Amino acid sequence: MRWPTKNLGKERARKMANINAGVLSTGRAFPEGVLTNADLEMMVDTSDDWITTRTGIKQRHKAGEGEYTSLFAVRAARQAIERARIDPSEVDLLICATVTPDQLLPATACLIQAELGAHRAAAFDLVAACSGFIYGVTLANQMIRAKQARYALVIGAEILTRYVDYTDRTTCVIFGDGAGAAILGPVESERGILAARIRSDGRFAEQLHATGGGTRLGTTAQTLNSGLHFYKMRGNELFKVAVRSMTDISLEVLKEANLTPDDIHLFVPHQANQRITEAVADKLGVDSSRVFSNIAMHGNTSSASIPIALDECVETERLHDRDLVLMTSFGGGATWGAVLMRW
Repeated sequence: MRWPTKNLGKERARKMANINAGVLSTGRAFPEGVLTNADLEMMVDTSDDWITTRTGIKQRHKAGEGEYTSLFAVRAARQAIERARIDPSEVDLLICATVTPDQLLPATACLIQAELGAHRAAAFDLVAACSGFIYGVTLANQMIRAKQARYALVIGAEILTRYVDYTDRTTCVIFGDGAGAAILGPVESERGILAARIRSDGRFAEQLHATGGGTRLGTTAQTLNSGLHFYKMRGNELFKVAVRSMTDISLEVLKEANLTPDDIHLFVPHQANQRITEAVADKLGVDSSRVFSNIAMHGNTSSASIPIALDECVETERLHDRDLVLMTSFGGGATWGAVLMRW
C-alpha cells in the first residue's frame, strides 16, 4: 500500500469543517532473538503439539541482554513517522502503551520522545495491558477531533519475556516481545475512526497479574524468591471473560456506526490466543477469510499486538482503500476495547 503524502496537506485539512482521526501510517520492530516451541520443549514440561493446540503459537520473539522496551518502540515509531512523511517535531501527542517500561521514572514515552526528537509532543505512558493500544488510539482520536493535537504517535511496546517464569508452562509459552506504532492525524469525515469504546472491570484483576515490585509488596528478597514479579494467569476464567467482552464491545461500536458484522472487511483482534480469536469471530459471524491472525509467529505481545498486526496487514495488502476495519482487545485489569475504522 502507498502511504499518503502528508495525509491531505495542511491547507486542505484546515478547511475540513468536520474531521475524523485516522491512521496515516504504521511501523513495527522485533528483537532478532526467537524462541520456538522446540526450544521450550527443552526448558519446561511441554510440547509443540500442546502449545499449538491450546494457543496457536509456534514461536515468539525474545529480547536479548541489553535490549529494552524503548529500543524497539523507537524503531517502530521511526518507521511510522517516515511513512507518514512528517517530521518528528510535528508530533503533538506521544502515547506509549506498555506494562514493561524501561524504568520507573521517567515515563518510557519521554525517553522515546527524546530519541525521536519529538520535542513538542505531550508524552506519557499508558498502562492497560493488552488493551493499551486501543486505549491509546481512543484517547488520540478525541485529542485530534478536539483539535488539541494534529498528529499523534501511539505506540504499543513490550519486553514481556523478562516477566515470564520459565518453569510455568501456562504462561511461558504465550508471551513474546516486540513493538508496533501508528501515526494518527485528521482525515476526511467519511474515513478514519467511526466509533471507539474502552472498558475495564477491576474485579477480574487476579485473573492476570504480577503483584511484586509495586508499593504494596515492594521488591524484596522474599518477593523475588516467591516469583511475585512474574505474570500469573488463570487461563480458563480469562478465556470466558475475554470472549464475552470482546464480542459485546465489538457489537457496541458497530451499532454506534449503524453497521453490522457483515460490513466488516477485516477483523484485527488482539493476538492473545488463537482459540479466543476464533471464538470471538464465530460469535460475531465473521468468516475466517476476514480475520487476521499472526499469533503463530509472534505469540502474545500484549499492547504491541494490534499495531504489529496492522503494519503486517498493510505490508501484505490485506488492507485496501476504504476497507472497514474492526480492532478489539482484552487484557489484564481487566481491560477491553474496540475501534471501528474506515481505512
